[in-house]
Amino acid sequence: MSDPMRPRASLRTAVVWEVLKEALDDKVEAAGSDALDVLDTGGGTGNFAVPVARLGHRVTVVDPSPNALFALERRAAEAGVADRVRGVQGDIHGLFDVVERGGYDAVLCHGVLEYVDDPAEGVRNAVDALRPSGTLSLLAAGLGGAVLARALAGHFTEARHALGDPAGRWGEGDPVPRRFTAEQLTELVAKAGVEVGAVHGVRVFADLVPGALVDTEPGALDALLKLEAAAAELPAFHSVATQLHVLGQKQGPDRR
Repeated sequence: MSDPMRPRASLRTAVVWEVLKEALDDKVEAAGSDALDVLDTGGGTGNFAVPVARLGHRVTVVDPSPNALFALERRAAEAGVADRVRGVQGDIHGLFDVVERGGYDAVLCHGVLEYVDDPAEGVRNAVDALRPSGTLSLLAAGLGGAVLARALAGHFTEARHALGDPAGRWGEGDPVPRRFTAEQLTELVAKAGVEVGAVHGVRVFADLVPGALVDTEPGALDALLKLEAAAAELPAFHSVATQLHVLGQKQGPDRR
């Protein structure tokens, strides 16, 4: 799902996309249905929604930005999947004002928890939108990656501040309101009634490698993508990843 005009863009999406695609394929096989109902909360311009629709699934995108939803509509039309992508203005806290509770086979909650007032409520709403045994794909900013990046840039005081800050912020100028550890995310998900299947570190190396190297060295991008994929599931690298991805399945009422 990478953009051929932006070769480095695939570094931001490749690991999550491969995991998500496999999870959706497994759900299709288990359900015996070719098309799933997928909800993408905070889906913006369709970085994941449009590729998911290309697989044949029906995707509803909820996003607070009308400009993003307009771009989503145009992008879906250009990809030939306008009939399978629906954009709705809203947010994770008011989710059931705009979509059906318990109406989706899979819910994507990518890049949302960093910006909401109550991450626990956000996760609960995402889970409540799922049908029984539905799949949750959660992606959020990782604390360790930010600390490492600030330290390597020579901002040692900011790196230390992020380590001790309850929200994982390195200072007042930090554009990200909140970051998480893998343990914090899995705890949020488990408390919301999801059985965690896998945790992945995303962009473990990509944000640390000079762009000129990736863009100009023959074979560097492909090699880096393979390295990211190999490291993604190893717990040792979760603590230094820029983002963390949690994949899980909604538990039945008797297990929640």
